[in-house]
Amino acid sequence: MPSTRPEPAPPPGDPRALAARVVVPAAVARRNARRARPRRISLTTRILAVNIIALGLLAGSLLYLDSYRNQIFAERVARARAEAEIIAVALAPRERAATNALLADVGTRQHLRLRVFNAQGRQIADSFALAAPSFAFADPDSQPMLARVARGLDRGMDAILNTPPLPDYRAGPDDSDAAHWPEIAVARASGGVVVLARYAPDRTPVLTAAAPLAGGRTLLVMRNATDITDQVRDARQTLANIVGIALAVSIGLSLFLGHTIVGPLRALVRAAVRVRLGRDREVVVPRLPERRDEIGLLARAISDMTAALRHRIDATEHFAADVAHEIKNPLASLRSALESLERVEDAGLRQQLTAIAAHDVQRIDRLITEIADASRIDAELSRATFEAVDLAALAISIVGARERRGANAGRTITITRLDNAPAIIAGVPARLERVFENLLDNAVSFSPPGGLVRVTIAGAANGGRVVTEICDQGPGIPTEARQRVFERFHSMRPSSEAFGHHSGLGLAIARTIAEAHDGTLVAAEPEGGGARIVLTLPGWHELQDLP
Repeated sequence: MPSTRPEPAPPPGDPRALAARVVVPAAVARRNARRARPRRISLTTRILAVNIIALGLLAGSLLYLDSYRNQIFAERVARARAEAEIIAVALAPRERAATNALLADVGTRQHLRLRVFNAQGRQIADSFALAAPSFAFADPDSQPMLARVARGLDRGMDAILNTPPLPDYRAGPDDSDAAHWPEIAVARASGGVVVLARYAPDRTPVLTAAAPLAGGRTLLVMRNATDITDQVRDARQTLANIVGIALAVSIGLSLFLGHTIVGPLRALVRAAVRVRLGRDREVVVPRLPERRDEIGLLARAISDMTAALRHRIDATEHFAADVAHEIKNPLASLRSALESLERVEDAGLRQQLTAIAAHDVQRIDRLITEIADASRIDAELSRATFEAVDLAALAISIVGARERRGANAGRTITITRLDNAPAIIAGVPARLERVFENLLDNAVSFSPPGGLVRVTIAGAANGGRVVTEICDQGPGIPTEARQRVFERFHSMRPSSEAFGHHSGLGLAIARTIAEAHDGTLVAAEPEGGGARIVLTLPGWHELQDLP
């Protein structure tokens, strides 16, 4: 027989004790995380819920049919009172034979049951005995299923609306006695017409009206008002059909709307996930050109963003490869110079090797500085606050500073304004200064000694953009190379310039800054000789007009 004693707990140093302390809290943490995680409700479900709620409010109008029923009921009660009064007046002067004939005729024509009770409460006349009965109560057990369902719905609506209940109509051998009808006693006591309502076995209203007659007699008028039930049920059925059709149409439209919205969004989500995971190099983000709505705009925006991201990643990878290549060359030269320095005894040769090593160190330092600057331009400009900058005044200040420090190397730089329109743009002054410095450095290095560098500025009146041109008297840029000169590490240096004084990043940095200011920087066809670089930036007023 197996033992029922509990297993002793493992000692504190036993690994099982550690597992017991770790595993159980982890399971509890996972369970709590699942409980705390919000339930995800799809967009299709939300669209369906919103539309169905609106239809639910419409379906709530079924409840207001109770007021419609009350209005019909009140009209029938008033009609029963009027009928009882009219018949009582008609019966007053007649003898017994004429009274019986009138009761039979009126009861048959108006589908009523008319009874007369004497002063002792005994029934002395009945239209159903004087003529064929003008109506009969339906047997609920013999009615079809739909009628039973309708009665159940009537009871349900009465319960929901808290409708005051009506007593049941009970026919029996004692109904020929006035004591069976409390409305007769009330009518005799009050001297007026009294109307009471009951439910027939098939739950249709039965209206009885008691009216006093001469000689202590009492008239009892009975009507089975089936039209009240029929009208209310017809109204409910019509409204239910409308709500049902509207519900079916709403669900269909909601599913269609969910398909047209959720389907493209899911396709975009799948494409975005593949882009994030990076498992597919050529992820095709659907552009949905046939969609002219916000979904189409979103799809095309995501597609363009993905293309820009892929281009940025490619540019980063190429840039990293170019950086490695550019740094590798001076490092190889520096390594060769240092290795040779240990084996060379000649002082002059050692001095040459030391100069080479120093030059390579400067070249590496220049490369690293330029690379770091090029890498952080985008990030800095994305966070920078643009301000109004007078481009003409900035150019004049830069040219004057270059002349004072002798950076033009004997070249002359002139600045010409083509019009009197303002040359004010929105930008970061320090970065725009870097653009001018790089362009002027490039123009000065390619211009011959004593050459002229012309800077022309056209204000923002011409199309709302400020256009700056820098032209030199150098050899110019070949047509096929006018785009490549703006690529990183692409350099077409003059033969007279010493090797390693430029990193090949100057024009690339200048174009990056120009594009960050929503402008362009291109190498255009020169009007004469030399190179012609055109910088176009949006004017301050043009940016102010943007939404």
